[in-house]
Amino acid sequence: MPKAKVHSGASKRFKKTGSGFKRKSAFKSHILTKMTTKRKRQLRGTSAIHPSDITHVKHMFRLD
Repeated sequence: MPKAKVHSGASKRFKKTGSGFKRKSAFKSHILTKMTTKRKRQLRGTSAIHPSDITHVKHMFRLD
């Protein structure tokens, strides 16, 4: 029986933590010149995935 493959897009976007999954903020990849410094600073870092989306992410990682 072959191994189940992880969703490659999910593996690039989400990381597993002890309590769930973490993700980066959106809208911070290009065309940043028109965005204010405050907005770019607020989009820095990571945040936890919303509880309603955890089941979808687990399915993409084949954890269910």
